[in-house]
Amino acid sequence: MGKIIVIGGGGHAKVLISVIKKSLQFELAGYVDINDQGEILGVKYLGNDSKLDEIFSKGVMNAAIGIGQINVTQKRINVVENMKNIGFTFPPIISIDATVNEDVLIGEGTQILDGAVINSGTRIGRFSIINTKATVEHDCKVGSFCHIATGAVLSGGVEVDDFSMIGSNAVIVQYKKITSNCMIGAGAVVTKDITAEGVYVGNPARQTK
Repeated sequence: MGKIIVIGGGGHAKVLISVIKKSLQFELAGYVDINDQGEILGVKYLGNDSKLDEIFSKGVMNAAIGIGQINVTQKRINVVENMKNIGFTFPPIISIDATVNEDVLIGEGTQILDGAVINSGTRIGRFSIINTKATVEHDCKVGSFCHIATGAVLSGGVEVDDFSMIGSNAVIVQYKKITSNCMIGAGAVVTKDITAEGVYVGNPARQTK
């Protein structure tokens, strides 16, 4: 069982810690954050980013990004680049309470959380989040640094490009495509391809001004 650290000490980090603990795949060495939040679910604070070289030198080589806010994609990218330069690796984190069926590919650092369903033929890129009870149906393609939020549904054959977020309980109907850098609002229903970057809300989803 290899050791792993979580980057971040907020709500998403707490969920991630719980998922990792249940899996018994890694030993949690602690978490790193700009602020000391005290112990999180029994996992100790190791310091801020300045401690990463020291942590790696002590044999902790795996990491998970516990930064989940919708407006911090660039921060997540910067953290990943910095840590990969040190030497850290980012295994996929898959909850034992998620369903991942046959013929699914999951990229580096991607997180599949409790109750999520990933069906056959789906491909998910790097450092994406498939959040609690999200459904990604058969033959979908989800890019890198995407966030499929709680309860969202991607019907069969949907494609979501890099850096996009599908909000809680949003629905993307079958075989529609979402371009990169899009935000689909909570509860929105996408019935047509979205080809322009931006924020989309409503049923059917429309771009906001």
